[in-house]
Amino acid sequence: MARVKYTDSDVALMARMMRAEAVGEGKQGMLYVGNVIVNRAAADCLDFTDVRTIRDVIYQVQGGNYSFEAVQKGNLFYNRARSTEKRLAKKNLDFWRMHPAKYALWYFNPSAPCPPTWFGQQLTGRYKNHCYYEPVAGTCASVYI
Repeated sequence: MARVKYTDSDVALMARMMRAEAVGEGKQGMLYVGNVIVNRAAADCLDFTDVRTIRDVIYQVQGGNYSFEAVQKGNLFYNRARSTEKRLAKKNLDFWRMHPAKYALWYFNPSAPCPPTWFGQQLTGRYKNHCYYEPVAGTCASVYI
């Protein structure tokens, strides 16, 4: 059972973002980015109380900027989704989740080792270039469903 409702255009949009953010990390890295996208759509807490769809998540603006850099700077994001990435996005949407991004709502690509916390959120682990962070216990029960 899917954690969020989605359409074929959501699958393609998510696939484009997964590729733009993590193509250099292979299929596994793209799946982890997909976990974060789905988690944000499912979460009803913190910065994500008014994002309910994949489109809302991808185009969310926080602090005057898009949450995902690729929306404003990424040539890869604006290329058509390929079937490989669409299959990965659908896999995420149909409930695939895995550590370190299983419950993550954030990730970033540091130029140094992953800090143990990022904006007060807990590090769950690193995969290649990205560090993944999940909400502090008790602050976002909806992400763990």
